[in-house]
Amino acid sequence: MRWILLVFLIPITAYAQRQKPKNFQDFDDKRYYFGFMLGGNTSNFTLFEEPDMLKKWGVQSLTNEWVTGGQVGPVVSMRLGKKPIFRLRFVPSYSFQERILNYTFVDDKSNTIENQERIHSSFFDFPLMLQMRTLRVNNFASYFLIGGQYSIDMQSQVNAAQNFTDPFIKLNRFDYSGQLGVGVEFFYPFYKLGIEVKYQH
Repeated sequence: MRWILLVFLIPITAYAQRQKPKNFQDFDDKRYYFGFMLGGNTSNFTLFEEPDMLKKWGVQSLTNEWVTGGQVGPVVSMRLGKKPIFRLRFVPSYSFQERILNYTFVDDKSNTIENQERIHSSFFDFPLMLQMRTLRVNNFASYFLIGGQYSIDMQSQVNAAQNFTDPFIKLNRFDYSGQLGVGVEFFYPFYKLGIEVKYQH
């Protein structure tokens, strides 16, 4: 599960007026636009409790910790139809994440032991999103996003041999997710700034 905050810049040719300037009047007329994204994220796991964990493995509890990460990548946007309401957006990116699992378990001598496992991932992400945007009000617009993402974890150890004296958590190299998001856009004389919050699971 990941929360992602994206801030992306789309440089375009500017057009301004002296009174009540409306920047980038031709922005919505062009079919394709390209830009750049910088983002931060927090991530963790969705845990499902296994029955009789204490009896089978001595595990008393297992909890998550949220950890911050980041991502970077280009933005490709394509207008769908004549009006600028719908756009198809592709944001191939590189993201790094860390998740923490905290274990509390009981050993053979009935001692309570706490242990922490830090899991690192480096993803190449390929999200494809449908953007539904309001019409511009002067130099402002808001939008809603829905779509999916395919990811490749370059740090996955799924094929590594497990060491039972020093075990580690294996994650699949390939993953997919659904995404929902909202955002706002500000049109400036020499660039467009978008601020976006997105939920991914």
